Amino acid sequence: MTEPRTRDPARKGRILAAAADLLARNGFHAVSMSDIGAAAGITGSGIYRHFGSKSAVLVALFDRVIDGLLRDEQATVASVGDLPVALRELISGQVEFVVADRELAQVYYHEVHNLPAEDHRRLRRKQRRYLEEWVHLLQEIRPELTDEESRALVHAAIGAIQSTLFHNGGLPADRLRLLLTGAADATLGCSPSHQVDHPET
Repeated sequence: MTEPRTRDPARKGRILAAAADLLARNGFHAVSMSDIGAAAGITGSGIYRHFGSKSAVLVALFDRVIDGLLRDEQATVASVGDLPVALRELISGQVEFVVADRELAQVYYHEVHNLPAEDHRRLRRKQRRYLEEWVHLLQEIRPELTDEESRALVHAAIGAIQSTLFHNGGLPADRLRLLLTGAADATLGCSPSHQVDHPET
C-alpha cells in the first residue's frame, strides 16, 4: 500500500517567499500561479498541492505576517515588565518588519483589498487585536490621553513607520531603523526613559 504524500513545509515556504517577491514587484493581477511556481522552482501543478488558488497564497502570506506580529507582541507583553520598554519593543518589531521584510510588507499594505471578503474580515479582526495592545500600553504610560487620542497616536506612529514602504531613499538599514524608531517615539510621546508623574505622598 502506497503511503500518502506529505506536503513539504520548506516547499510551502519557498512558494510564499517567491510570491512575496513577485507580488511586490508586479502586483497581484499581473502575477500568475505558474509565475509563482516557476520562481519557487516548482514545475507543473505542484504548487496546487499547497495552494488551491492565487488568493489562497495571498491569504497564507497575510496570515503569516499578522500571526507573527501577534505572537511577538504577546511574548513582549508577557515578559517585559517596564511598560515604556514593552512599547519600544512593539515599535522595534514593526520597524523590523518594514525594514527587514520590505517586500512582504509592501504586499501586505498594497494587496489586502484582493483578499476574499471573509478572509479580509478575519484579517481585520487580527489587526485590531494587534493595535489594541499598543493602545493599552500607551494609555498606561500616558494616562492623560483619552481613548480617542491614544488610538490616533498609535495609528500615526505605525503610519510613520510604514511610510518608508512608499519610497526608497537608499538609507542603510541600521540608519533607517533608528530614524523610524525615533519618529514613532516622537509621535507617541514616550520612550523607555519616560516617567509618569505621580502625586507626592
